[in-house]
Amino acid sequence: MIKLIASDIDGTLIPDSTPNLYPEIVEEIKSLAERGVIFCGASGRQLCSIQNVFREVSDKICYIAENGAHIHYKGEDISLTSMDREYAEQIIHQLRGLGNEYEFVVSTPHGSLLETKNRTFLDMMKYGYHNTFRQVEDVLAQEAVILKVAVYHRGSIRQLGEEVLIPQWGEKVQTCVAGEEWVDFMDASVDKGNALRILQDYFGVSREETMAFGDNTNDIGLMKAAGFSYAVENARPEVKEAARFICPSYLEKGVWKIISEKCGPSGSEDEKRSAGI
Repeated sequence: MIKLIASDIDGTLIPDSTPNLYPEIVEEIKSLAERGVIFCGASGRQLCSIQNVFREVSDKICYIAENGAHIHYKGEDISLTSMDREYAEQIIHQLRGLGNEYEFVVSTPHGSLLETKNRTFLDMMKYGYHNTFRQVEDVLAQEAVILKVAVYHRGSIRQLGEEVLIPQWGEKVQTCVAGEEWVDFMDASVDKGNALRILQDYFGVSREETMAFGDNTNDIGLMKAAGFSYAVENARPEVKEAARFICPSYLEKGVWKIISEKCGPSGSEDEKRSAGI
């Protein structure tokens, strides 16, 4: 029996940078909660942004935010993992030198810090992600715990991430492409899969009782930590390779279809046994 379900958001559950769930998954999460199945939103987004996405069921689920640097449930932080300050400062100095086409965000437990004055980017953060943030002149002058540093480039940042940033920083901090337009930097121990294992221990749930969904390389850890792992059809090849199963894309509401078919109350025991659940 599945007791814990974790799903990435952008590119897995809904389109990138958008704030709204579709009605079917909202009702499915309500049904899961009534039956004691825990749903977890697992994302590189900040906690406030994820809570906004799941606003209709925000008190019924748990959260893996900032790729696992922030784990939250029922109003309490289960885990916070900060970055080494020296590494964070070096990365921020480097990102400042990339040019005006690049924006960066510094995540703290209480929201984000931004140096930019780019209105288009600020509007995306406010109305697309629904982030909580403060504009400051110098993020490093703030006395704040840094959970994550993220750099954004409209369209795609994958080449810079995979050819420059990940090779340069990958042995010092956790560095990953998170969506086509973001590269994230966290403490070396931070990973969605490690966060899911923390939740498994917290709730007393085994790997075999866990289901997970993802699409991008920062979801590979989720695929490895769950006994029933699904890469959506639009996922990166590396994620499909790491996953046990493939399911329809977010355009076809694949996460909802799998949950309702395999974990729904109406599914017969024979159907669940044939699916390996």
